[in-house]
Amino acid sequence: MQTIPALFAPSGHAGLPLDVLGGLTILAIAPLLLVMTTAFVRIVVVLGLVRSAIGAQALPPNIVLIGVSLVLTFVVMTPTLERISHDSIEPYSQGRISQSQLIARGIEPLRAFMLRQTRKKDLEMFEHVAHRPEGDASAEPVTVVMPAFVVGELRSAFAIGFALYLPFVAIDLAVASILMGLGMFMLSPPVVSLPCKLLLFVMVDGWTLVCGGIASSFR
Repeated sequence: MQTIPALFAPSGHAGLPLDVLGGLTILAIAPLLLVMTTAFVRIVVVLGLVRSAIGAQALPPNIVLIGVSLVLTFVVMTPTLERISHDSIEPYSQGRISQSQLIARGIEPLRAFMLRQTRKKDLEMFEHVAHRPEGDASAEPVTVVMPAFVVGELRSAFAIGFALYLPFVAIDLAVASILMGLGMFMLSPPVVSLPCKLLLFVMVDGWTLVCGGIASSFR
């Protein structure tokens, strides 16, 4: 199995301190890149909203939601990750490209993925914030594309969450109306509505529908 320095260093130069430093730097910022440049944000926000809509605040646990989000993220990002490996990591490990080319080639697939999910309006807003002239979206720096992508992901996640909330809100209203009509004022509606929502979610195979819908929402 390759060691970490060997993975990021071209053949014949595995001992160069600069290569080791570059590999450690990439590993250090990997969590940030995972959150800010992949499908993770939309997925984890939607799953959190589903849990909130059901009303089970502690179930599933956060670790489970994050684990499911990571798995779905890798599924969605597989074509992009394969392109990064083919275009940048493999040539660099074989000594055919430099570190600067490794970074440039590795960023391009991520940029293409982010641009497919990003609205032009968001790009124009962050171009204005960064005091950059409007131009071709494919030539925008990552410092502009990344925040526009994250804002768009949050918008998409909240829109999906709103649609998922509606049936659960309807159940809450129906249960509250029934209990009020029966004069059962001392019985808390969530105590009755939670089992109803869980039953509905299981009957329609909710987690499969939610996960499949999120994965198919990416372009």
